[in-house]
Amino acid sequence: MRPRSVNSGPDCALIRNFTYLTVELHPPSGIMGAFPDRPELMKQQLAPLLSTAVATLKSDGILPADQPVDIQLERTRDRKHGDFASNLAMVLCKAARSKPRDLAEKLVAALPESDVVTRVEIAGPGFINFYLAPAAYHTMLQQVLAESEKFGRSDVGAGRSVQVEFVSANPTGPLHVGHGRGAAYGATVADLLEAVGHKVHREYYVNDAGRQMDILAASVYLRYLDLCGESITFPSNGYKGDYVWDIGASLHRKHGDALRHSSDEVFRDIAPDEPAGGDKEAHIDDLITRIKSLLGEKNYRETFDIGLDSILENIRHDLEDFGVRYDEWFSERALTESGAVERALERLKDSGYVYEKGGALWFRSTDFGDEKDRVVVRDNGQTTYFASDIAYHMNKLERGYDRVIDVWGADHHGYVPRVKAALTALGDDASKLDVLLVQFAILYRGGEKMQMSTRSGEFVTLRELRNEVGNDAARFFYVMRKCEQHMDFDLDLAKSQSNENPIYYIQYAHARVASVFRQLTEKGFAWDADNGAKHLDRLTESHEDQLIVALSRYPEVVEAAGLNHEPHMLAHYLRELSNEFHTYYNAHQFLVDDADLRDARLNLIQATRQVIANGLGLLGVSAPDSM
Repeated sequence: MRPRSVNSGPDCALIRNFTYLTVELHPPSGIMGAFPDRPELMKQQLAPLLSTAVATLKSDGILPADQPVDIQLERTRDRKHGDFASNLAMVLCKAARSKPRDLAEKLVAALPESDVVTRVEIAGPGFINFYLAPAAYHTMLQQVLAESEKFGRSDVGAGRSVQVEFVSANPTGPLHVGHGRGAAYGATVADLLEAVGHKVHREYYVNDAGRQMDILAASVYLRYLDLCGESITFPSNGYKGDYVWDIGASLHRKHGDALRHSSDEVFRDIAPDEPAGGDKEAHIDDLITRIKSLLGEKNYRETFDIGLDSILENIRHDLEDFGVRYDEWFSERALTESGAVERALERLKDSGYVYEKGGALWFRSTDFGDEKDRVVVRDNGQTTYFASDIAYHMNKLERGYDRVIDVWGADHHGYVPRVKAALTALGDDASKLDVLLVQFAILYRGGEKMQMSTRSGEFVTLRELRNEVGNDAARFFYVMRKCEQHMDFDLDLAKSQSNENPIYYIQYAHARVASVFRQLTEKGFAWDADNGAKHLDRLTESHEDQLIVALSRYPEVVEAAGLNHEPHMLAHYLRELSNEFHTYYNAHQFLVDDADLRDARLNLIQATRQVIANGLGLLGVSAPDSM
């Protein structure tokens, strides 16, 4: 197999074709000392150098003493221009009343000596380019091997508490492939936040109350009547999937015909359905009211709960099998029973943001820029979903989280400012709430688009997808793109064992390293990692240099992906890293007779294997040793 070339490149574009001023930095006499304990975030080793230079220029009166400084360092696009570059001179030139390039020369002249840097160049209008010493990268390699699965993790989150609520699909049917993207994305965002030092609480909000659940209960009961032999015209707005038949059958197995009422009793004087020229919403609401009356509170609650419990258990099972875990399943019904909904409404009334009109209670969301006010209590006395959501978010902030993250479907875009407005009206800090919107995935099989509708029952479940392509492909494909981008999920590609399949390509890199170590034993060699560490200076091939640099980027990618809630950054990085490895693998032998070179190369590829495993683990994907 010859891996397909993948374009790769670090983050920062630099202006090219300018003259350069080069300054050599010689080994220090103790100013910066030896390499820091955690050299993996290499740009963090350069920031103190610039800070020292800025302090010198302040003391010399070149910069104002109270000048705030935000030091930015980015990797260069082309390492011919150094490893990292800073635009600090261009940012501070106005305060210094200096040309950017002149200020850059003064900053460079004030830089302390460092083991980390071999030379500094001033490029173009004033970019400061840093060239790192090879030993800095070699130390990073040893850090990978020493920290193993902990490499890349950090404490940048400083233990701040974050609640991440995701999926939270209504328990009215099985999870479908659209829900799967929210599950994979939310789980990965939570894992990345935890990897960069946050204390994360993962939560599923169970909509176990409200009209949709009543529609499910009515649908289950009508299927039960079918099994009792009643002739039923199923409502167009009911839930029609086979799973509803199964739940109705469970109810029938338990009660036989004891809950049976004739179809005439059920449908007498009910508003006509849409196919008969009526209103489907009025039709289903009348049916719910009639079924509640016929069954009585106890039997209706049992019908309601058998549907809820069956589907919720199915959802739990699917998510667990998908590698998605939660710390809490929070009940909407519990909000009402605890009085939280009523308490939230009272707080809104006290603040003057609720008024009565037409027998209903309305929230003054137009005061916060909404196009119209929103109902929180209907004229029949029932609270709305919006009222429950207000109470739920009030509850979240009362639990003391530093941040609250909701992962919602993109169709909830207009709902975001409404919830934030309600929190502001309550007197809470709405800035603590972040809502991440995820576009549903569109599934393709054989080039044909698959239809998905929970109400009609015509959908592909998440379980069916996992059975077809496997958890690994599903988890990876779901996070390959930014969450707000539309996603076409190509089943044929996800199942293919080719370099075009990104997850296969990445896992194959991991398996190839494992294969090398199996061959090591078969050939009678032994790997001496300590000896390899002593001879990392033997890694002089261009492919080795490129692979080492790629490895050094991993902690930066994890940090950026976590803080920006963008798992696709890690997915893309792993593909780029795998490309560097496959290229190296195809160009060089690792199990050479020269023990020093062999051990050094084995250190390098073992570090590569570790980083791939760490990255895949954060994405919820396995790292196989054979394929």
